[in-house]
Amino acid sequence: MLAVAHVLGSLLAGFALSCLAPLACSLIMADGLWRVFLLTGLAAAACALLLRLLAHRRHRELRARDGFLLVTLGWVVLPAAAALPLLFGIPGLSFTGAFFEAMSGLTTTGSTVLSGLDTLAPSLNFWRHALEWFGGLGVIVMALAVLPLLGVGGMQVHKGAAPGSVKEERLAPRITAAARSLWFVYALITAGGILALKLCGMGWFDAICHAFSAVGLGGFSTHDRSVAWFNSPAIEAVLMALMVIAALNFARHFVSLRRLSLEAYTSDPEARALFAVLGASILGIALLLSWHEVYPDFLGCLRNAAFNVISQATTSGLTTQDYQAWPVFAPYWMLFLSCILCSTGSTGGGIKMFRALLLGRQTGRELKRLIHPAAMAPVRVGGRPIPDSVGQAVFAFIFLYFVTIVALTFAMLLTGLDFDTSFTAVVAAINNTAHGFGAPGEVHNLKALSPVQAWICIAAMLVGRLEIFSVVVLMRPAYWRK
Repeated sequence: MLAVAHVLGSLLAGFALSCLAPLACSLIMADGLWRVFLLTGLAAAACALLLRLLAHRRHRELRARDGFLLVTLGWVVLPAAAALPLLFGIPGLSFTGAFFEAMSGLTTTGSTVLSGLDTLAPSLNFWRHALEWFGGLGVIVMALAVLPLLGVGGMQVHKGAAPGSVKEERLAPRITAAARSLWFVYALITAGGILALKLCGMGWFDAICHAFSAVGLGGFSTHDRSVAWFNSPAIEAVLMALMVIAALNFARHFVSLRRLSLEAYTSDPEARALFAVLGASILGIALLLSWHEVYPDFLGCLRNAAFNVISQATTSGLTTQDYQAWPVFAPYWMLFLSCILCSTGSTGGGIKMFRALLLGRQTGRELKRLIHPAAMAPVRVGGRPIPDSVGQAVFAFIFLYFVTIVALTFAMLLTGLDFDTSFTAVVAAINNTAHGFGAPGEVHNLKALSPVQAWICIAAMLVGRLEIFSVVVLMRPAYWRK
């Protein structure tokens, strides 16, 4: 426990430093909230120092087993700290609302309970988007360096995949090596996105915020109307490119950049499946919209289908249209895509494409065995044989994924919500995408949630981001025995 406290102290120290960015933004934009960020940073630094002092004498190397507690506490403590500027900077905002917004940012979910974003203090708007950006980097490191080592839900097949990773069972060096290797490519993609958005007509502030949101695959925007506020095909094109890039495995980006070759993508079964499913879905929904004459011409149907399908499928949540007004097949298909489309090692949520491919291959093997019972048919993904133990772990993850959705949906139903709203809100939250289905016209906002409903969605965001097992394993008494 003290080893985990020591690392949590380091995380809080890093969080305290991150408060300098919105503090500088507040001073530059003269919105008067610099004291809020200063006090938040000082409070986080004080807590970090206290944790480091308490754990100093009995500090030991962080082991793989400690990872479950570390990732869970990290994604609870940091949102609580990140909620403070929102709580004290927005009059009338409850702690539940502030914590929801912070959790949504750090888990890169992008759901918001705030309205009046166009007039929100610039430093608070910047802070919301910075949370998504920092959270996105944390998600990548967790997916490539932590979860494979912990063997969560079949992720052990990716052990050693993180660039610069160490092969030992010690967790801290692995996290440090992966973060060091991935930080540059993550920042480079973000910088390219900021520059491209600026060249397309965005102001610097909006460009920075929306690049943070797109690369982190979060749905926050500086405007209540989200990307529709800009009404720019060029801006939409840049954001689509950023969202697709962020939905791919960042280890592939690292390798591709180092080798100056696209082979890392063409040889990746997840990337090939992602582009195939995404392309077919965009075209299919564009044809559906054209058939129902939702927009005057096919180009308009294709433009709106492309942006919103990419955004929802990659679990981003930026929007240009109220897609709840589309034919009912379209929003439900987009919600389904958010479950499976994103690659492992991306900033996206959901089951991940690797698990979906593995389930498909295993289903094919079982069908083959029904016809040829004695056949030797190893499961392969991308030409690579997958051990049966990994397949069993994936099946267990999928089962727990659906059980969690059912349990949380019933919890929402107990609060009085209708089934469609309850189910889609839970699925969206557990996939870390921004929007379920509510009343038409309210696709951008979840402010109508009651406090109980908000906490249920917070729980769904947390377990979805931590791949469920990382949270559930802490509930077993065996974990706490020496």
